[in-house]
Amino acid sequence: MPSNAVPAPAVLDAFGVAGSAVPLAGGQGRSVLVGGSVFKPAEGTDEEVEWAASLIEKLASDSGFRVPLPLRAADGRSVVDGWTACEFLTGRPGPEGHWTGVLSAGRAFHRALRHVPRPEFLDRHVHPWAVADRVTWGEQDIDVIDDLAAPFSTLRELRRPVTQDTAQLVHGDLTGNVLFAPDHLPAVIDFSPYWRPPVFAEAIVVADALLWFDLPSDLVTAAGRGHPDWPQMLVRALIFRLVAHSEHAGPAGRAHSGEPDRYARAIEVVRQLARS
Repeated sequence: MPSNAVPAPAVLDAFGVAGSAVPLAGGQGRSVLVGGSVFKPAEGTDEEVEWAASLIEKLASDSGFRVPLPLRAADGRSVVDGWTACEFLTGRPGPEGHWTGVLSAGRAFHRALRHVPRPEFLDRHVHPWAVADRVTWGEQDIDVIDDLAAPFSTLRELRRPVTQDTAQLVHGDLTGNVLFAPDHLPAVIDFSPYWRPPVFAEAIVVADALLWFDLPSDLVTAAGRGHPDWPQMLVRALIFRLVAHSEHAGPAGRAHSGEPDRYARAIEVVRQLARS
């Protein structure tokens, strides 16, 4: 579906919404605001969307974070002609200036997910991030694009076994998906489900900070909260991002300019952390 697509009138009627579609910034540029509700193309099967909608409805009463309540059609469906809808929440996305807030919101969110069973559909995912997740944890082997082969090799050499933290449902892409507004709890949006230890989700946030943001000097160590495998979680988080980039590029693709150097610098930070 193209980035400038808008829901048809029949879709708006089904959800009981009226108004003109206004494009929303962020994400993949596919969300629009109509009559106070956010519409975007459904991601995954109808089964997955329904699962996510039901889960978010249950989480809405938890403390420590906000979530956008899904909007349902008059007949109870979460998906109509390939579109989903949810309430619009006020707030500006982090992470810059809100690193600790992103991590705190993630911890509260994961506490609320602690007893949610593992969804079977995770095993059927073959998108780039799912491949990257399996490679990260040694469940799949792939070759990455030539531009990223050197840092990938280094990261695999640095990867060591970790203690068996309890895996659970986690949000694997918190970095840009927590909204902040004065006098409001942070809002967690665009849930990306994975079945891993919550500390790994935190490591992805810090890895993103190392790769693409001006990382606060104390965040690398503070985020792990003394976890014995924190350096190894960062190694895995960097593998996760690198493989996802490679999978998006395709077999004959190229990395973005400066990308290998970004990974080299991040790897050096993790090396120093492991030595300390």
